[in-house]
Amino acid sequence: MRLTSPALWKRLLKRRLPTSLWGRSLLIIVLPVLVMQVAVTWAFFDAHWQTVTARLSEGLAGDVAWAVESYLDDPTPDSLAVIADRAERTMSLSIALQEDRTLPREQRRGPIGVVDRVLEQALASRLDQPFWFDTIRYPAYVDIQVQTPQGVLRVIAPRERAVATQAHIFVVWLLVATVLLMGVAILFIRNQVRAIERLAEAAEAFGRGETQERFKPHGAREVRAAATAFMEMRDRIQRHIDQRTALLASVSHDLRTPLTRLRLELALAPPFKRASAMRGDMDEMEHMIDEYLAFARGEAGEAPQSVSIGDLLNTAADDVRRAWADAQVEVPAAMAATLRPLAFKRALANLAGNAAAHGEHVRLSARRLPSGGLEIVVEDDGPGIPEEMHEEAFRPFSRLDPARNQNRKGVGLGLAIARDVARGHGGDITLDRSDLGGLSARIRIPG
Repeated sequence: MRLTSPALWKRLLKRRLPTSLWGRSLLIIVLPVLVMQVAVTWAFFDAHWQTVTARLSEGLAGDVAWAVESYLDDPTPDSLAVIADRAERTMSLSIALQEDRTLPREQRRGPIGVVDRVLEQALASRLDQPFWFDTIRYPAYVDIQVQTPQGVLRVIAPRERAVATQAHIFVVWLLVATVLLMGVAILFIRNQVRAIERLAEAAEAFGRGETQERFKPHGAREVRAAATAFMEMRDRIQRHIDQRTALLASVSHDLRTPLTRLRLELALAPPFKRASAMRGDMDEMEHMIDEYLAFARGEAGEAPQSVSIGDLLNTAADDVRRAWADAQVEVPAAMAATLRPLAFKRALANLAGNAAAHGEHVRLSARRLPSGGLEIVVEDDGPGIPEEMHEEAFRPFSRLDPARNQNRKGVGLGLAIARDVARGHGGDITLDRSDLGGLSARIRIPG
């Protein structure tokens, strides 16, 4: 690919442009203003300042040429005195003769070469004698020296005779106007972008299961319309969640009643061969009802609070040990995070339970991420899950029988519930291969 290809330049430009709405809106306002001001300044200096400076320099060069020619016509002290007096009164020029002197060899030029170039061209077009000038030695004057047979005729002229000295005032006013316009533009843009940022914060908070009661639509009409639509959508989703939770709670309650009667009848019935199998079936039915309800509810209504990560991991490790597996906990001392404790405890219990069901050694660890977030890892030495089936494992009711041992008590909601909890905290869960040889489940929560 050639470096000059349009696609490459477009890609490079896209990488350099701001990515935020605030930055792009500011660029839309600031860039045209800057381009306009540069164009106006350039046009002013090119069409006005240089033209005025050239006219002034030509006028000064003509006065200097008159003084030199007048003196050369009558090179006497009396004639010089008359010329100097007339030049002082009518042209504001100070003229003096430095006898038996030659022009300086050193050339002094100012930082803006336009002034020196224009003045040099004007003097060269009017004078036949060698000359030398200095525009920077005296801030308010221009020093012009002309070589004559009697010596150097020195002319000191006010700077405004050669240069348009008030140009900087135009530039200052232009800069002041630019700053004021940009300040007003930045203020209005910031207010509009802030409305969109607040809408994004409210949407993100709702995704974590939080509700911002104080959120009110404000900003431009379109932004208020989007915020109103979001609030209506949020209410509809919340009603749907409440209805689903209430439905599953009712179903759970209705199923528990006959299930309790069955348990009672089984306990009162005389011993028979299938009694133990029936008790196992009822235990599994009760476990399934609990998992269905937990998946539907998701502990969304729980308030976040500061929780000790070490306590959570140690509790999950105790569950692992009760499942007859070895558990190892690695967590820095005094590590805490703001979480919904019951929901997060359920997620860790599901991950640790899966690890204990498929492996003999389980390791639970936690660390702070460089970005300020939190990472919790649950690892086992079981058979693991093939990489191409990692996402399939998070689907509700997915059992992955070919990949892992059959979990007789589960219904395939453990990983789905854990991911739902992690995403409810603004994070996610990913699966990978563990150093122990089995599966590694990583929960990452933003700080």
